[in-house]
Amino acid sequence: MSARGGPGIALLRGINVGRAKRIAMADLRALFEELGFTDVRTVLNSGNVVFGGGKFAPGKAAAAIEAALVQRLGVASRVTVLGAAELQAVVDGNPLLGQATDHARLVAFILAGADQRKLLEPLARQDWAPGALAIGERAAYVWCPTGVLDSAAAAAVSGALGDATTSRNWNTLRKLRELCAPAP
Repeated sequence: MSARGGPGIALLRGINVGRAKRIAMADLRALFEELGFTDVRTVLNSGNVVFGGGKFAPGKAAAAIEAALVQRLGVASRVTVLGAAELQAVVDGNPLLGQATDHARLVAFILAGADQRKLLEPLARQDWAPGALAIGERAAYVWCPTGVLDSAAAAAVSGALGDATTSRNWNTLRKLRELCAPAP
């Protein structure tokens, strides 16, 4: 749960991509439970965790998760923690939905704050056709019509932010949002 209540979402950078930073999702869920989080669910096999467990400060939760990953699983990974309302704001703030015809190729880079947005402002003024780049309050949105690996915009955002960010495709963000939605 976030500082305001509701579920939390942890996004681990670079988990199970290639041969590095391999973590079984059962081990990841157990680690979160050992940290006192409840209702722990993982989405896909790439370090996406939805959890409950009371009020928390996202920065403190991320630091605790990062430390536990190293201590218990021997894996160093940057962790970004969002509350459900923050994730909803990322979803609601995407101006590229009308342009992106394949949500697997629409990527959101999660931003930590104003400093990262400022780093990306010059990139947002460039023409990335046939793709696109837009900067929101909490995310940089990149449409990669020819694929993420071929996207100059995605490479530029990744290069500007380095390992201080993590990205997810739109399908994954929508799945995470659905898991955070209150039960009817």
